[in-house]
Amino acid sequence: MEMRPLGRTGCTVSAVGLGVMTFGAQTDETDAFAQLDMAIEAGVNLFDVAENYPAPTGPDTQGRSEEILGRWVTSRGVRDRVVIATKVTGPNGLEYIRGQDRHLDRRNIVEAVEGSLKRLGTDHIDLYQTHWPERPISTTVRPRFRLFPDSDKLVPIEETLAALGSLVDAGKVRHLGVANESPWGVMEYLRVAEQNHLPRIASIQNGYSLLSRGFEITLAEVASREDVGLIGYSPLAGGLLTGKYSHGALARRGTRMAEFPNSEQRYGGDRAQSATQSYVDIATTHGLEPAAMALAFVRDRPFVASVLVAASRSEQLGRNLKSLDVVLDRDILKAIDAVHDADPNPVWR
Repeated sequence: MEMRPLGRTGCTVSAVGLGVMTFGAQTDETDAFAQLDMAIEAGVNLFDVAENYPAPTGPDTQGRSEEILGRWVTSRGVRDRVVIATKVTGPNGLEYIRGQDRHLDRRNIVEAVEGSLKRLGTDHIDLYQTHWPERPISTTVRPRFRLFPDSDKLVPIEETLAALGSLVDAGKVRHLGVANESPWGVMEYLRVAEQNHLPRIASIQNGYSLLSRGFEITLAEVASREDVGLIGYSPLAGGLLTGKYSHGALARRGTRMAEFPNSEQRYGGDRAQSATQSYVDIATTHGLEPAAMALAFVRDRPFVASVLVAASRSEQLGRNLKSLDVVLDRDILKAIDAVHDADPNPVWR
């Protein structure tokens, strides 16, 4: 397993990480443990979770993913071998987490960290991330911009970063990152850190896949020049890039797609289906599994610190980990770019 730097922290993370958002809902604890054992045996050291997981989210299951990950770490005695990454929930929605007055302010962040530490059964979090910004961003799910007016309750990034920095000083958090952020947001975190002698963010966790390469035209240069590497999630576009959802099978019972109400709208369009088939054809022509090709593409982008794989079942994870042996040659990359250039980003995430 290739190890890569986590920003300028001196910490290194595996080029492939494991996202555990299904643990405690779609994935029971027995299978979750099997996945975690499989991952660490393959050399994975980055395990990513969030206080609001598992997904689909809900008040009855909130926090279970952290609890399962924490029990596995303790039972296997591997705390010094793993990088635990979790997230604080941003404002809007999910009122069962700290009520309607949830913001990225000191009170909420401190309460969130204490809850995560307890559920994870550890005294520190290696990478603590804001799950989404305090301010709404129109381009998170669509390729067009709209400037929303700031709320009277908007917490400025200075306050958020100061609160996070106090947790670093206290030893409860080692390093900081952001997720679902914009270029302005990333640069603002870096500016505030430099001007106020606060900890620098080390990573940005955004969606990135063959079907959604918007990161390249928005944040790739920032990530490369500022050493804020991408931790890429949804590299298989919710499973679409495995090829198993061809011919309109998005909502088949028992699949991850069926669990999420927006899947049909996001992934069921003709453009996404057509591009997916083109990528499946490229993989087949070159003797590759479509999922392995899609994961290898994301993993080997120069601005990527780690690509997160996730699976509902351990047998799926086993297939995905085979991408570690896949190296895409120039002909495959040219064919991939030709599909992308003909119809860029049929899924925006």
